[in-house]
This record gives sequence, C-alpha cells and structure tokens, in this order.
Amino acid sequence: MASRQEKSTFDKILLQGIRAGQIPARTEEARQWFREKARKETSLTDAKLIREDTSRLQDKSVIGKMFFYMYDPKTKVSLPHYDMFPLIFPIERYKDGFLGLNCHYLPLPLRAKLMDALYTITNNERFDESTKLQISYSILKNASQFSLFTPCVKRYLTSHVRSRFIAVHPSEWDIALFLPVANFQKQSEKEVWAESLRKLGMSGKK
Repeated sequence: MASRQEKSTFDKILLQGIRAGQIPARTEEARQWFREKARKETSLTDAKLIREDTSRLQDKSVIGKMFFYMYDPKTKVSLPHYDMFPLIFPIERYKDGFLGLNCHYLPLPLRAKLMDALYTITNNERFDESTKLQISYSILKNASQFSLFTPCVKRYLTSHVRSRFIAVHPSEWDIALFLPVANFQKQSEKEVWAESLRKLGMSGKK
C-alpha cells in the first residue's frame, strides 16, 4: 500500500482537485479537470498502478463498477490486437467470465463523450461506494446516446485474468479514464483507435 508520504496516483490527483475547488464527477468542468490531470501521468505503468494501493485489490468484479486488471487472452495468437491492462465496466456475467466495456479502445475525446453519457445511468449521484452504472448490453445497444460503445465491448474469460481486480472508486472514474496505462499488444494505441473509428464509421477523425 502507498505510504502516507507516497500517495497513490488517485489520491494525489483527488487532493489536487480538492485544493483547486473541483468536486469529482459533479460538473462538466470538474470532469475535464480530472481527466486532463490524469492524462499527464505519463510515467505511470500498469505494474506501478497495481502496487500503489493493495487495499483496492479484490477477487471479483461487480456489474456497473469500474476496474483495472491484467489479462492474457486465450485467443491472443489470432487476435489483431489486445489490451493486457483493460479498464472496464463489467456489463454482463457468464459462467466462464463476463462481457466488459473497455474504455481504452476509444481515443480520449470519444472516451470522454461516452463516459459523459454513462453518467446519466448511475443509480445515484452520491459517487460513493454505493454508486454504479445501471448497465447492460441491451441498454447500450438500444440508446443512441451510447452509440460509441461498440468498439469497447469485449468478452473476458475469468481463467485468463492474471491479477486481482483493481477497484476504481466512483469519484475516480474520470481519473482512471485518462490514465495512460493501456497495454496494447501487436498494434500501437493509435492503430487500435483508428480501427475503432473505422468500426464507428468515423475514419479520419481523432
């Protein structure tokens, strides 16, 4: 766990926000402030994030909550690319795993736009431990406001999860959203984003 002298990345950015008068998730201005602060954490890695605060680690994910974790796909040989450190909202659960919304598959402006839409389906506006998305694949598919979700939906096998789940508190969603910790294999982040844009019929946009 991070010591009192060495705050975790989340704690550090939240404290900066409090000092700047920004209340997480409450306003569009606050969301953008936390996202931009997170984007500048360029020295952060997936391994470092896991080590920073072990109190976040848990054995199971929860539908509608946000998590990071290490993942090694079963079909990685045939996949054109994959993210070894997904940032997901689980949206459906199966016997052998779950369906998740991996935000890393969108470039930052579209990622922010999708997250803004997802904020409209939280079960409350307290942004505390009780807050989660009231989400399912059907909800995403049937509402135009979530149209950017398509490239982000991925199936994950529990047996191929390679770490415990790193829980992201609802007050930290915007920080996690922009942390530069995606770990794409076989293709660069920009190549993955370009493919996502093609799937959305938005080729050439950023």
